[in-house]
Amino acid sequence: MPLRADVHLHPLFSDHAVLQRGKPVRVWGWANPGEAVSVAFAGQTVKTTTGSNGKWSAVLASLSANAIPATLRVQGQNTVEIQDLLVGEVWICSGQSNMEWPMSRSFQADADIQAGANPNLRLFTVVKNRSQVPLDNFADPTTHAWKVSAPDAVRSFTAVGYYFGRDLQAALGVPVGLIHTSWGGSPAEVWMSEGALKSNHVYARDILDPWLLQLRTYQQNVAAWESEKKNAAQNNQPFAKNRPGMGWTPAELYNGMLHPLLPYGIAGAIWYQGESNAGRAFEYRSLFADMIRNWRQDFGQGDIGFLAVQLAPFDRNKKRSLSEIGATPVESDWAELREAQGVAMKALPNVGVAVITDVGDKDDIHPTKKQPVGARLALLAERMTYGLPVQAQGPVLRSAIPSGDHVNLLFDEAATGLKSLDGGDLQGFAVAGADRVWHWAKAVIKPGNLVQISCADVARPVAVRYGWADYPIVNLANSAGLPASPFRTDNWPMLTTKR
Repeated sequence: MPLRADVHLHPLFSDHAVLQRGKPVRVWGWANPGEAVSVAFAGQTVKTTTGSNGKWSAVLASLSANAIPATLRVQGQNTVEIQDLLVGEVWICSGQSNMEWPMSRSFQADADIQAGANPNLRLFTVVKNRSQVPLDNFADPTTHAWKVSAPDAVRSFTAVGYYFGRDLQAALGVPVGLIHTSWGGSPAEVWMSEGALKSNHVYARDILDPWLLQLRTYQQNVAAWESEKKNAAQNNQPFAKNRPGMGWTPAELYNGMLHPLLPYGIAGAIWYQGESNAGRAFEYRSLFADMIRNWRQDFGQGDIGFLAVQLAPFDRNKKRSLSEIGATPVESDWAELREAQGVAMKALPNVGVAVITDVGDKDDIHPTKKQPVGARLALLAERMTYGLPVQAQGPVLRSAIPSGDHVNLLFDEAATGLKSLDGGDLQGFAVAGADRVWHWAKAVIKPGNLVQISCADVARPVAVRYGWADYPIVNLANSAGLPASPFRTDNWPMLTTKR
């Protein structure tokens, strides 16, 4: 950051911002080294001095929610006033393309866009940027600013993020600010710090070392390409070969799109990602959990909420009919990734996973029905982060008890009972005996939040799977209409299990 006499703030502190309530709020920016700076907001005045690196920061004491616009006044050799600030709940919206997906391309979103005016909902989008080193500011700070929710701002904003924020703001009755930072196709490791990756020898071996090999190959290919291009120019020959490309670099989006946000006050993050890690689903069990720990540690605000979207149903461009998909139970690394998302969350507090088995698109990796996704994330936040007494999850398997020719499945989170979403017979259950051969099973809802599983082809079933497919055809839900999560009761080796 170039040094200059005028005191100025990080772009997160711009007109229309939302500051996080209920915890100390750090405000920061830049000025001349040694310059005295005072920060005034909500009756508080905090004084500080710019460090030798030209950066200053000040900490405001915990703030109460406030929907009345206020002014943040920062004074050094000059005075800066930031207008129309609110205090409420701030959430990050991150991940890959399904988080990036805008309202303008979402299912029947026109009416929601037109009804998007809400002075108590504010939106901020981080411009895409890769970086090899952690950045303290955005590559172009002038392109970053908060916007008040209105049709024009909503139209291009993340649809999942918008629906989440809209519902959360209505439920809590306080201002909500959303910070969108995502990039289509990105794997989880590019959203982690280099230090977090290096601290685990498995990641160093399986992620960093292969990337270094890829980097050397890339550099060799570029050198060869540049030589060919130079020779063609010297010989007046046409040259149309494309410059070699480089894949994702570990930590580069953490460096360029997350680190610049630190340590802005937030309540938590919503996360829609996993497609790019499905081939390494077993690794994701630890990688995802460590990414959450990485974010929490670096934001330095305790166990901030972290809510993920379960990987969407998708037939992987196979263009099969539903009868073809349901012909026989199969193994699936996408099912393993869904399981990994849940496994990663089990050891962490203030987390949740939104199940979306009923709103996928068989032939599109980007299902356009984003409203239910955002709504379910909001329910999870209301319950997990804010302690509101809402039904936020579908049925969750508590136990599976084999009993002769059938298995009894007991479910929690059943609200006032279990049901079939479409009113038909339950679908998506498979059983296997000791031979580990899977067969589709009959599933019947019984009193006491039980589902009884049986199959004429399996005399003594020992394991059950539900929704275990790239595109699960399933319909078990609770009385609140929330779908059950896919699961398996076996612990047999998986496609992505490390052997």
